[in-house]
Amino acid sequence: MIERLVLPPWLRLGLILPLLVLNLWVLRQLLLPLAPFPALFIGAALIAFLLDIPTRWLHGRGLPRGLAVLLVVGLALGLLVLSALWLVPRLVEQLVGLINALPGWLSEGERWLNVLEEWAAERGLPTEFGDLSSSLLTRTSQVASQLSQRLLSLLGATVGLTVNTLIVTVLAVFLLLGGEAIVAGLARWLPAAWSGLLLTTLGRTFRGYFAGQVVLALILSGAQMVVFTLLGIPYGVLFAVLIGFTTLVPYASAVTILLVSLLLALEDPRTGLEVLAAAISVGQVVDQVIQPRLMGSIVGLQPAWLLVSLPLGARFGSLMGLGELLGLLLAVPVASCLKTFLDAWATQLGLPEVPGLPQGSSLKPPPE
Repeated sequence: MIERLVLPPWLRLGLILPLLVLNLWVLRQLLLPLAPFPALFIGAALIAFLLDIPTRWLHGRGLPRGLAVLLVVGLALGLLVLSALWLVPRLVEQLVGLINALPGWLSEGERWLNVLEEWAAERGLPTEFGDLSSSLLTRTSQVASQLSQRLLSLLGATVGLTVNTLIVTVLAVFLLLGGEAIVAGLARWLPAAWSGLLLTTLGRTFRGYFAGQVVLALILSGAQMVVFTLLGIPYGVLFAVLIGFTTLVPYASAVTILLVSLLLALEDPRTGLEVLAAAISVGQVVDQVIQPRLMGSIVGLQPAWLLVSLPLGARFGSLMGLGELLGLLLAVPVASCLKTFLDAWATQLGLPEVPGLPQGSSLKPPPE
């Protein structure tokens, strides 16, 4: 009888990478011909994750699950229709106005660069702003032209967008109704030692992270909209929604605030400073008061790992045919799940913890 071959740990770890790359390549070859349906399916699964939270809450208070699903889906569709009727026309109107006003703002920005160049020349400083201003004007004009073309193509592709929206909605409802049975069936194929950890981690991370991020985006968008309206900021609704929903990607809202403030400062520096101060103030209130109570430490990743995971997620999503945006949205929760699995694996292998690390530097795997 041949004894079972036992490989040393270093060799097992060395074999993981080529096998993982091979499996990912095979998965990519399967997903690319099916595009865009894998992305639509993942989007429907994320929506089902969000709708499952109020459904569980209603079901826990004695309401039958079918009726709870019906109420939650009906309320979500009603809110979506109301927001579309009130918000979408304003967003389109302000976006068109912004595209039309952008060339004038860029001309004003070029004038400020020329003034800065003259000031530097009087003091004998390097003056290379002329090329910078013309390049900036050209590049930004191209971006404005592309935005207008994208807007027109988006409005022209209403049929395809409507079909995709219907597919995602129907898939989300079916996943919401039969999600537990689907998960239980898939869990039977997993090793018994890892099924509990996998299901608990995925449920906790994805459901908690996306629910928290979406609620934070809605709160921040609403608060910014009120503040910008009171301050009389031009295109305030558009900028408020843009700043709010870029919070779905970590650190993206800070970049958006800076860009919006610089853009408005081209026309009026005071308006740009007002937007910068208002947006930072509202964002700090949401981050310091609401976010800790809403999300806690769901992700459990250090900021450096967050910054690394974002470009990797965008690139991976593009390679797999899912799109860079979906890759960005999935990057953080997937990285958090991978960290949890690696911590649990290290515990099973009996790897010692490195002395001197601060407490809480690693995320303990959740109880099964």
